[in-house]
Amino acid sequence: QVQLVESGGGSVQAGGSLRLSCAASRSPGRIYCMSWFRQAPGKEREWVASHKIHGKTDYADSGKGRFASSRDRAMNTLSLQMNSLKLEDTAMYYCAAAMRTCATHDYWGQGIQVTVSS
Repeated sequence: QVQLVESGGGSVQAGGSLRLSCAASRSPGRIYCMSWFRQAPGKEREWVASHKIHGKTDYADSGKGRFASSRDRAMNTLSLQMNSLKLEDTAMYYCAAAMRTCATHDYWGQGIQVTVSS
């Protein structure tokens, strides 16, 4: 069972930056895809970004140009640099890992809160 632990959340003013990290451990095999999701109060969970093992990174439109995700080669650590934060970026952010396809994530972290204020 993969364990995912997020860190780095907190509160920031609009226009500021935060960096989230996710550490993966105890993987039973090679992780194919690691992703970030977020869920704001009263809203559906939404996808933020995904890394595939061969290096391709995809971003949701909401974060393009503002968010940058990176990972180490072993897919053990995932980071999300968030710049120019907006009020609407306020959410619980989750790290997730998929063993076969980014379409289905097998493991999820506990989540970490990001709050953007005016």
